Amino acid sequence: MKRITLTLAMSLAAFAFSANLKAQSDDTNDDHTITITVPEVALVDIEPSASKNISLGFTAPTEAGLPITPSGTNNTLWLNYSSIKSVADATRTVSVKVDAIIPGIDIKVTAGAATGTGDGTLGTPTAQLTLTAVDQTIISGIGSAYTGDGANNGHNLTYTLDAGSSSGTALYADLEAVTNAGTTVTYTISDN
Repeated sequence: MKRITLTLAMSLAAFAFSANLKAQSDDTNDDHTITITVPEVALVDIEPSASKNISLGFTAPTEAGLPITPSGTNNTLWLNYSSIKSVADATRTVSVKVDAIIPGIDIKVTAGAATGTGDGTLGTPTAQLTLTAVDQTIISGIGSAYTGDGANNGHNLTYTLDAGSSSGTALYADLEAVTNAGTTVTYTISDN
């Protein structure tokens, strides 16, 4: 009987010791780690995408001695972007250029202030630009932001034409009669 009592006493002591160790590892608080990934984002597009090709032109004078005049402006397009900046680059810009210059014609674009459903550090538009084959900044200071998607979100773009204007780069002497001459306007979002 002594042997059973001793074995039983040792088993109870081991159980009590084990329970005491477990009780000592729990406390009034505990913690764990959450790992979060935020992707770097730099996206830009022109809306509405179904009808983003526009037409502009000139009206011929009806009186001898007068120049051709632009037939109007176009402000149907919207510049949308999404941006999550990197640690290394605090802001981004959107630049614009054309792939071909049409002789004697200045194509000008103005971006309006950001409007719509976006949020974050939206960019600031520059003054009206005369488009060239070299990138020019049209929106600067973009941080982590999104403009909202589609028409009436982002920056409204207004296009105008000048024929050989004294304020632009085109010369009236370079004008040639053409039907449907085209150029591609490219917008690029990039780090500063």
